[in-house]
Amino acid sequence: MKSLFMLTLLAANLTSNSVFAEESNDKVAFQPVAGIVVPMGGAVRGDNDELRQRLVDLAGGKGAKFVVIPTSSGSPQVTGENAAHELRRRGAQVEVLKIAPQWPGENLESARRAAADPENVAKIRAANGVYFTGGAQERYADVLNPNGVASPVLQAVRELQARGGVVAGTSAGAAIMSHVMFRDALNPLLVLKGLLRDGKEIERGLGFAGEEIFIDQHFLKRGRIGRLLAAMLAKGYKIGLGIDENTAAVIRGTDVEIVGATGALLIDLRDATVGAGPVNVSNIRISYLDNGDHYDLAKAQASVFPAKRDKGELKFRQPDFVPELENPRLDFPDILGENAIQRALSQLVDGNRDHVVGFAFSLLPAKGDPAPDLGFEFLLRRDERTRAWESTGIDGKDYSVFNARLDVRPIRMATPHYQAW
Repeated sequence: MKSLFMLTLLAANLTSNSVFAEESNDKVAFQPVAGIVVPMGGAVRGDNDELRQRLVDLAGGKGAKFVVIPTSSGSPQVTGENAAHELRRRGAQVEVLKIAPQWPGENLESARRAAADPENVAKIRAANGVYFTGGAQERYADVLNPNGVASPVLQAVRELQARGGVVAGTSAGAAIMSHVMFRDALNPLLVLKGLLRDGKEIERGLGFAGEEIFIDQHFLKRGRIGRLLAAMLAKGYKIGLGIDENTAAVIRGTDVEIVGATGALLIDLRDATVGAGPVNVSNIRISYLDNGDHYDLAKAQASVFPAKRDKGELKFRQPDFVPELENPRLDFPDILGENAIQRALSQLVDGNRDHVVGFAFSLLPAKGDPAPDLGFEFLLRRDERTRAWESTGIDGKDYSVFNARLDVRPIRMATPHYQAW
């Protein structure tokens, strides 16, 4: 591939500490998000009581009224009832709306009619919260917002949000929270190389999270930082939020709170500089927000979970700092691999070097790869703005990392990449 999108970026400064903000004279105002928006990264376990109970509590507690919209699901009856069951277990009153082209006996046209049905609109208007299930997110766009025209059901959800209601969604239901979403982009490396076509890999979302945040799901588990970054650059987004599985981001006004089993990655391009050619960008600010952490997007201020804060900040700037991580790694050959970016950030703040390098490329290029010899270097650095905390959990150390620096540049790989010894 010879070229990617020509990109323009605005500047950012999302910094953090236990309550840490960096002064800036050119802060960009962040528009508060209406209502309470809860994108979940997918694969939310039934035993994740903290997350599921939080949904009900945010909607008013016991007796809160939810509607479940399973439009995206390939088995909407089962998916919808499973979601309803989990909410009912926590005290909510729930009704599943039959708005799904894959519902037995239904199709795209009948689903669109259901999305205009006054009875469904009335049920949403009587509710405190809406829950969008997982599946294929393009079905939400095709049924609820065809050609960018909001259906009566979508308009009713927006009205619910405007009056302070809860709009939650998991997996596909999280993807739709942005104004722009991924439609079908399952190979992050190809997206990073420029395979990002409107109506193919990228699509209109439903926009509940406002115009300034791009949201992606299954994020750490599926190594999606490459595709998130490429989409943000192509579409002019300043803030990206990648939410991991079994985890949610609770967005209220300008505050983001992480709830769940792991965490989320916050990508900030407001101070970034873009170079020529394929994705070539420096001074990205990257933060890993763990369970219980908050980030205020307007104040550029983060607060770490109290138990972590009490344990103390990692002192990697001090000359007597002793890293605790064993077997320090010098590089990450597959930075787009499962949890690789999170592990690289952990190594950065609790390792013996002030930088970590990762690479994105394919030894065996996929069909349709526009540039088999194109790869990318991901250089993570800790600098004067970086802050970090850790706590010891069941699965080892759970880090919060705020405001590390990331530079990404294209590199040419040798072809063939390997040969017999």
